Amino acid sequence: MVSVRGLTVRAVLWDVDDTLFDHTGADRAAVLGHLAATGLLSGYVSAEAAWRRWQEVADAQLAALSAGEVDYAGHRRARARAFAGPLGDAEADRWFDAYVARYEAAWALFDDVPPVLDALGGRYRHAVLSNAATTAQDRRLRRLGIRDRFEVVLGADALGRAKPDPEAFRTACRCLGLAPGEVLYVGNDLATDAEAAHAAGLAAVWLDREGARAPGGVPRVRGLDELPALLEGPAPGGVPGPGTGDRPTG
Repeated sequence: MVSVRGLTVRAVLWDVDDTLFDHTGADRAAVLGHLAATGLLSGYVSAEAAWRRWQEVADAQLAALSAGEVDYAGHRRARARAFAGPLGDAEADRWFDAYVARYEAAWALFDDVPPVLDALGGRYRHAVLSNAATTAQDRRLRRLGIRDRFEVVLGADALGRAKPDPEAFRTACRCLGLAPGEVLYVGNDLATDAEAAHAAGLAAVWLDREGARAPGGVPRVRGLDELPALLEGPAPGGVPGPGTGDRPTG
């Protein structure tokens, strides 16, 4: 049984999107609002169908961006054209910028974030490791009012590595001057965050807000309010382990 307890955790390393802030909720609200405002939402059988199409296009274009097949401006324009038709570059830029404005207006922390940062703030060091650009996440955390909670914000661009590469996690630990076993990673993606961090030698917790079936390899929490007890709960014998402390799902 994997347990956080028993390791000397000195720092918590955080994912951002859908861990600290509700990226999916903001994205969904932004795109549906934008499609409605531009008269394009009526072209879909439902709002859910439009949302699924947006996710499919975004995933494809972000993969192309990561592979070097398009540049940043090109991936944005391709996403705009997939919905609004054959726009010129300037038109596509304006269309996507309008979506971004709605997205940023919808940014919000999850309700359990300020309390857990308060609860853990004086006991552990805190930092961020994200696959998004460092400057983008730094700006987002400032807008959300929590940037000062973290010693450092590390994006894949700054590290030259991206999760789930083990070196992304280990480099982040080196930036903190700590061994991997002294750092706990908290993220919402089981494979990319929790399992990858565990494989890199860190303590790891999977944030499973949706209540999926518990895995066997890493502890999970259903909300960040469960994290302090997992870190500082009873000594071995009463150790929270994978799936323990879960909220009822039925």
